[in-house]
Amino acid sequence: MRRRLVIEMGMGVDQHGQDPTVAAARAVRNAIAHNALPGVWEVAGLEDPNQMIVEVQVAVPYPERVREPEVLAVLPFGRKTLAVESGGMIAQGRAIASLNDSSDEMLVAVAAVTVLIEMD
Repeated sequence: MRRRLVIEMGMGVDQHGQDPTVAAARAVRNAIAHNALPGVWEVAGLEDPNQMIVEVQVAVPYPERVREPEVLAVLPFGRKTLAVESGGMIAQGRAIASLNDSSDEMLVAVAAVTVLIEMD
């Protein structure tokens, strides 16, 4: 049986480049930026951090363009999965040619990162 240990939320933005993968990866990085999980060892008794199950849910504009391996690479450990859905926000910024912007869009993503363990 799987048991949830923690759920962390985050937000990420790609202000220039209009890349939903960048926004999604930043949201995941933001979600895990300020946590420590000593309970994984001290309470759950895992021997290896890769025994954790890490489920990531991201809502972002243009979800079909998200490159899954790049988003999951943000996570240092665990058996990782990613679910991407349409959401987040498109805010109007300013296209800057020298930054290779294709439009004025700034993409905002939100993420929930859930850490679970297998229990007998």
